[in-house]
Order: sequence, then structure tokens, then C-alpha cells
Amino acid sequence: MVDTGTRLAVLIDADNAQPGLLEALLAEVAAYGTAHVKRAYGDWTGTNLKGWKEHLLAYSIQPIQQFAYTTGKNATDAAMVIDAMDLLYTARFDGFCLVSSDSDFTRLASRLRESGVTVYGFGEKKTPKPFVAACDKFIYVDNLTKPEDPAPPSTPAPADTTVPGRVLKSDSALINRLRNAVDAASDDDGWALLGSVGNILTKQSPDFDPRSYGYPKLRPLLAAIDLFEIRRHSPGPGKSDVVQVRDKRGDQARK
Repeated sequence: MVDTGTRLAVLIDADNAQPGLLEALLAEVAAYGTAHVKRAYGDWTGTNLKGWKEHLLAYSIQPIQQFAYTTGKNATDAAMVIDAMDLLYTARFDGFCLVSSDSDFTRLASRLRESGVTVYGFGEKKTPKPFVAACDKFIYVDNLTKPEDPAPPSTPAPADTTVPGRVLKSDSALINRLRNAVDAASDDDGWALLGSVGNILTKQSPDFDPRSYGYPKLRPLLAAIDLFEIRRHSPGPGKSDVVQVRDKRGDQARK
């Protein structure tokens, strides 16, 4: 469920993002809250950002002009960092969405989190790991739209490529990550709430996303792997059903 009461500031490094992704990106942002500020930073007097104009108008994004004063120095990054801190000190925002694949924003993400706000990062698969790890959650924009030319199956995969369960089972890092999350969230019988498992996965790996493997949600990813039991459980009269998951290895040990 979308928490529309969560106030977000969306700050876009236009030098490091593609305007064609805006529709899908803003739809993703809406899953985490309401974007009360939307700004894109760059040197709008040049020709490099000419493709942005119609998108800025269509999505009501405010362009922030930043001249490139010195060759080889990215003044856009500095302007975006200063604005982020100014917005932080207003205490009006619950979270920040930083749209860039640039590692220069690693310290900014850390600083914002230190102040108690949630940081969502958006970038390409090439985004350096330090920036990814500095965010509460990192979303690869590659997962938000389908590529024009389908790529062969791999792990992780483009959003339109579903990795078969047998391939997922051979990914020991993924399996260990899933099992550890289920174990951490489980009760005495080994059952864990699917939502709690998802939260733990994100905390451990901010860039974890079932869409990286071609699955829209965590549940179908776990079902494809077929190493976990999945059930819909009723917690009691008048309460909504919940989805639970359990490691099949534990089930065998209990028999």
C-alpha cells in the first residue's frame, strides 16, 4: 500500500540520467510516497540536455540551471548536494530520491540517512556499489522499462527476461541471502511473514529487487526457486490473510 503521507524530494542529476525513463521512474517513486519537490540539475544552456525540455514540462519538474564553470569539474553535483541539504534543514521531507549513477553522491546519501530520512537511489546497473550501499533502497532503472533489444538470460537479468528456477538455484549468493532473510524473520515453526522477509532483504542489500531476475514480486521469485514453502495464513477472525514462507530444509529436519 502506498503511503501518500510520506513527503519526498526527487532530485535528478540530468547529466547522468535519461529523460525517457521519467514516466516509469516517477511511477516507482509514487510507490514510496508523494513527490512534493521534483528538480532536475544541469547546464540547460548547452545542447547535451536538449531532449529533456518536453519531459520537464510534462512531469512538472523544475529545471535548476548550473553552469559548468570549469572544464572537467561537475558543478551539477555540487548544486544538487547544496539543494538537498537546504531541503533537509526545512524538516519538511520524510525521504529523498536521488536519481544518478554517479558515486559522487555516496556521502550525500549517507549524510541524509544520518539525519533520519529515508534515501531511495535510482541509477543504472553500472552504479558503483558504495553509492548503492549508502541508500536505504536502491532501484535499478534498468528494471523499470523493457530494453529495446532483449538480452540473453542471465543473473541478474533485464526486466523482461525471466530467469528459470533451475538457474536461480545455482546462484548460491542469492539462495544464501534468501535463506538468511527467511531465518531472521521466522517464528519457532520456521514460518516468516513475506513482508518481513522483503524488508530484511532490502536492509541487507539495498539493491535487491526481484525484477532484476525477471519477477515482479518476491513471492513468484521464491516460488520459481522451489526451495521454500509458501502459504496464505489467516491470523484470526476479522484480520486479513498474510503470506508466509518457510525454508524447506527446516521442514525436512522437523519430520
